[in-house]
Amino acid sequence: MKLLASLVFGLMASAAAAAEFVFDSIDGGTLSLDKWRGQPVLVVNTASRCGFTGQYDGLQALYDRYRDRGLVVLAVPSDDFRQELSSAEAVKEFCEVNFGLDLPMTDITPVRGRDAHPFYRWLQTEAGFEPSWNFNKVLIGPEGEFVAGYGSPVKPLSRRITGAIEPLLD
Repeated sequence: MKLLASLVFGLMASAAAAAEFVFDSIDGGTLSLDKWRGQPVLVVNTASRCGFTGQYDGLQALYDRYRDRGLVVLAVPSDDFRQELSSAEAVKEFCEVNFGLDLPMTDITPVRGRDAHPFYRWLQTEAGFEPSWNFNKVLIGPEGEFVAGYGSPVKPLSRRITGAIEPLLD
């Protein structure tokens, strides 16, 4: 019985952990995952000069489709794979001009290795998930739990992703 209680407590503690992370916003200030507690959040490490950059259209379309039902899509620009522009201002302008993005976006953020943002270190520890390239996607459930991770080739509007999101919506 103690083992079961310990396992349940451990799962609850790790599930709550995702909500505790704060990112620097590309617009200034911060973005806290806690702000979106109770909502599913798709977190995507992005880059402006990647072969998958066209997925910004799909990310915006996904956000437009489900935002009124609670979905948040969070873009996390990263230069870990040497394909991001040199400044947050350049990234923001690129995304607004070329894709009309209005989804939340962080400042340029490390997502791999020892310099990775604490959220990505948590993903590695708790779920064994580390981005292997740009446009890897991570679905976080309404209670802050890791639901699923998707590689770059999985398109934002794919049935794999929408099928996992829909049961989590209000």
